[in-house]
Amino acid sequence: MRVAVLSESPADEAAARNLVDGILGTTTARANLPPLRTRGWPSVAQVLPIVIKHLHFRTDADALAVVVDANASTVHVRTHEATAGMDQTCRLCRLQSAVGATLGQLKPVQGRDTIRTAVGVAVPAIEAWYLCGRDPGVSEASWLAALSSRKPPFTKSQLKKDVYGTDRPSLALEKSRAAEETRRIVEEGLIGALEKTFPGGFGPFALAIRSW
Repeated sequence: MRVAVLSESPADEAAARNLVDGILGTTTARANLPPLRTRGWPSVAQVLPIVIKHLHFRTDADALAVVVDANASTVHVRTHEATAGMDQTCRLCRLQSAVGATLGQLKPVQGRDTIRTAVGVAVPAIEAWYLCGRDPGVSEASWLAALSSRKPPFTKSQLKKDVYGTDRPSLALEKSRAAEETRRIVEEGLIGALEKTFPGGFGPFALAIRSW
């Protein structure tokens, strides 16, 4: 299977690919994205339709995985999936809506199936996923429980220090640690634990990938 990965940085994309392979239980081939000028949440949201069309019409990609950080945005919950339940402040809702709208615009290509997709949103950042199996205090539940009091149990800066040893890691260090931790999660059989710990952001991602 040829899979493209779109995320906020090359390190995040490498991590997401390891998780995709872990969920599928196989090593996927890389499908190239179109050239991207910038990264980060605003860019991913903006270029997503362009990326889907590029993969559909100009490549032989089978699937696209998208992963972004939640930051302080609304955490995805099941009620968002009800009829007219989409929440514009939820990044997973917004990305899934953009995916659906774009796929609906695509004209069939002979010999090609519709590209498969999966969207994940890391709460509050992808470094939280890396700590699965290491720090039981880092979870969507603990994040949600503290949001109302405005006293989060951890911050993005703290997560970075826990993962990288610094809150200002180099890209090389980010790539190295992202690869190490996601490989550990897969090798230790923690994909299921990651789903339970981050059901709103990682759960839909894993569920979609298993349907590929």
